[in-house]
Amino acid sequence: MKASLRPLLPSDAPLLALIFQESIDVLTEDDYDLDQRAAWASIADDGPAFAKRLAGGLTIVALADGSPVGFASLAGADKLDLLYVHPDYAGHGLGAMLADALEKLAGARGAAHLTSDVSDNAVPFFQKRGYEPQSRNSVIIGDEWLANTTMRKALAKGDAA
Repeated sequence: MKASLRPLLPSDAPLLALIFQESIDVLTEDDYDLDQRAAWASIADDGPAFAKRLAGGLTIVALADGSPVGFASLAGADKLDLLYVHPDYAGHGLGAMLADALEKLAGARGAAHLTSDVSDNAVPFFQKRGYEPQSRNSVIIGDEWLANTTMRKALAKGDAA
């Protein structure tokens, strides 16, 4: 598999919405029940609103053999807002490649740290990257309660170079 990154294109939004939904449906099934996953995935049902969220931050797209298979977004200077990889490509280093890129971009923009509200299934991924738990949260989406953890990582001064 040949992997690469590129900036978001407006035409990416529908495919990234599907990646978002499939990632939630498959990769979080051990931590969230069916109703919770459906509520969470429904965020992408409003295509224009999801596209606006992607375009409103700094979003990069992971490609495998030239096709989008994942994405990640910075919201503001220091919040890793979204990081999703299609289930067929999970565990192949694409999430790490996306996180590396956003950490470097945030550092280059002067951020001293990154925070992210992390799903239960993603906590180990972020811990391996040096993120530390800050708080446990309950989020309401529709009629469903979902738990997540706010995590924070100090960016090395070298990330700003």
